[in-house]
Amino acid sequence: MVAQQHRRGGGRAATAMVSGALASLVLATTGCSGDGAAADDQHAADPVDTVHRAVDALRAVGSAKARTSMEMASGGTRVTIRGEGAYDFAKPLGRLKVMLPQDPAGVDAHRPITELLAPGALYMKNRGAGVPEDKWVRVDTTSLADGNLVTGGATDPLAAAELLRGALAVSYVGETRLAGTPVRHYRGTTDIARAADRATGTNRKVLLAAAKGFAEDTVPFDAYLDDKGRLRKIRHRFSFANDAKNGSGAGVRDERVRRDSATAGGGDVMVASTTLLYGFGAAVPAELPAAEDIFAGEIAGQ
Repeated sequence: MVAQQHRRGGGRAATAMVSGALASLVLATTGCSGDGAAADDQHAADPVDTVHRAVDALRAVGSAKARTSMEMASGGTRVTIRGEGAYDFAKPLGRLKVMLPQDPAGVDAHRPITELLAPGALYMKNRGAGVPEDKWVRVDTTSLADGNLVTGGATDPLAAAELLRGALAVSYVGETRLAGTPVRHYRGTTDIARAADRATGTNRKVLLAAAKGFAEDTVPFDAYLDDKGRLRKIRHRFSFANDAKNGSGAGVRDERVRRDSATAGGGDVMVASTTLLYGFGAAVPAELPAAEDIFAGEIAGQ
């Protein structure tokens, strides 16, 4: 077991250091040592640098198929939103079909929402009442309090990877397999503001917005990389400040979570967002809609 921390001034650094130390202690006491430790040394030598470079490996490979899962809990309500599609990390541009959960009666009253993920923008079709079927709704993600890490019901795969650039404390857990593929498991915490400072292009503005909207500056994560350093799975655990000023109503976060949080006095929403990447090099059938195809009116219920 090797844990490494990058230091920075202030209370955040202290929090990250304590988190890393606790993670190391827990993993060490559960048997992350012994005969296999020596074989893992090459992967554990610098786990922080390894996860920092994961986004570069994705850009190099170009594209991948993606599955997403977002579990949200507030008060007594817990829902899961799932998505599936593909993402081109070179353009960057992605397309997902997002499935909202069933209503409490067990009837699926929601049609799938098609999402186009572009630099600084989220386009949605079948977004809500009052929007024509052939029109897209466009949201400026740099204006969202969470930078669309939560609002759209799926974390943009590139933003999820860019978050790893802000990793402060990372432990190499060991090797495992995902769908038959050997992967290396890393666990740690990342600082959103630090990730924003190191992000590229429009993602910097998106993450800067996110740094202001979450209840905690640091985000725990589990990342799984293959032998080429490509991110195969990433899971972040956010604590989202759910209030009337955060702009979260623009997206597809489940109405039951928003309603339950409001009843509880606008408390935080706990979110676990998971992205799976596979089928590297796959074609991404995504083009931005023309201006005349974008809905300019108001969405019912917003």
